[in-house]
Amino acid sequence: MKHRLEIRRTPTKRTLSLLALALTAGASIAGATGFSSATFVSASSSTGSVQAAADWTPPTVAMTSPGSTVSGTVTVTATAADDRSGIASVQLQARAAGATTWSTICTATKSPYSCSWSTTGLADGAYDLRAIATDKAGYTATSATVRTTVLNTATITLADPGDVVSGTVTLKPTISSGTGWSVRVERAPLGTTSWTTICTTSTSPYSCSWATGSTPYGRYDLRAVATSGSTTITSPVVPDTLVDNTVRSITLADPGAFLEGTVNLTATASSTAPVASVVFQRAAAGTTSWTTICTDTAAPWACAWATTGVNDGSYDLRAVLTDTNGATATSNVVAARKVDNVTTPLRALDIQTINGGVAGRIDPGDRIVLTYSRLLDLGTVTPGWDGRPVQVGMTVDRGFLSLSTDTLYLTGPGSNLGTVRTGTSSGGFLSGNAVLDATMTASTETVNGVPRTTVTIEIDNVVRGIINSVTRASTLEWTPSTAVFGLNGQRVAGTTATESGASDLDF
Repeated sequence: MKHRLEIRRTPTKRTLSLLALALTAGASIAGATGFSSATFVSASSSTGSVQAAADWTPPTVAMTSPGSTVSGTVTVTATAADDRSGIASVQLQARAAGATTWSTICTATKSPYSCSWSTTGLADGAYDLRAIATDKAGYTATSATVRTTVLNTATITLADPGDVVSGTVTLKPTISSGTGWSVRVERAPLGTTSWTTICTTSTSPYSCSWATGSTPYGRYDLRAVATSGSTTITSPVVPDTLVDNTVRSITLADPGAFLEGTVNLTATASSTAPVASVVFQRAAAGTTSWTTICTDTAAPWACAWATTGVNDGSYDLRAVLTDTNGATATSNVVAARKVDNVTTPLRALDIQTINGGVAGRIDPGDRIVLTYSRLLDLGTVTPGWDGRPVQVGMTVDRGFLSLSTDTLYLTGPGSNLGTVRTGTSSGGFLSGNAVLDATMTASTETVNGVPRTTVTIEIDNVVRGIINSVTRASTLEWTPSTAVFGLNGQRVAGTTATESGASDLDF
């Protein structure tokens, strides 16, 4: 009986190959050792059919990266293909980096294989994405994973570099989460939105340098902008930073440890921008409550401080330079300067003589030194005097019949110093008065912490009259003129001062 094989569809190359393999295997079995040699006779008259599988090759699938960072709702996409039966569906899945469980975002059944992924409920951080494709023959394939970072709550801030910047400044943005950021720092003129990039950085911790020397003088707003993929974060604005590369300095001269009356304050100011003004200020010693004393708008920078307008006490002093750009510089603080306009009375304190020629005789080189208890207004001694050498005249009055003591007093400039009695006479009987030329100077000395004025009168020559030698030492007495005033406006007392120390023979 003949065997009949009926094929119900047009055989393909694949079907024919399978059939050939089957026939070859049967023949091999028939020729095998121990196989029955009996002839197989089919008694069946039924018709059989064999169907070959249409597809046994899995599909291909790849996940498309949505970007290095994502936020909000983002579209995720995969590509898949199958050249036999076609794609039935593609699952798009996500999991937190390092997790073992995948969550299905969606299942797409037609190209393009994509859907919306809402990340708003996820914690910021890294996530893996993949796609699983299934073809119509039931075969599946899983894509390689791609990684992205979810950033829904990340923020960026920029540290304030300071109110005034110059030279090279380090700018420091800070991002709350995520990696792979590209950060730029920008500036805009104060109150505008004309942003210009200053510098960029892409390495955490983020920082970059601002060379302010190339930035025009002025006030600027600053901000930082971070980008990663399609995500941008912008920091709050850091307002009103002054770029100022002007070189300026100011130094306040020390007016002295003790101050009274009107004190001249001086400062040395310099700036690469023109100086608009210098303000002199005071504060109670050790405090920072500065009060303006006066303002000077032209060099030389000076100020007349009437200390009688403040209470006696200890004060700190400083000067503040302002240039034409409105920028300032502050001087050194001259600390703990004592104002004393009341405590110490102004009076004649002491008188001394110094021999410069023949002992016991008034002659060239001899000096008289008058010391006041505090600083004088020298202009009340002689108009316009500043203490520098000035020529004066001196008269030696020998009294009645030259038997009484000598009295010395100045004539012309310096006549407000008063009179000096010697206690002895340097002239002979009926010798009359003597007239001398002298030079007067003034200086300041500090004794026991108190500043004082000393006036020195040095004899230059005897103009007329006879000056005899004396052999008996006497104690000098000085009665000052009450026409002299101190710096604080206090009138000198008319109390007589007696020479301190040992008596001498010169006067």
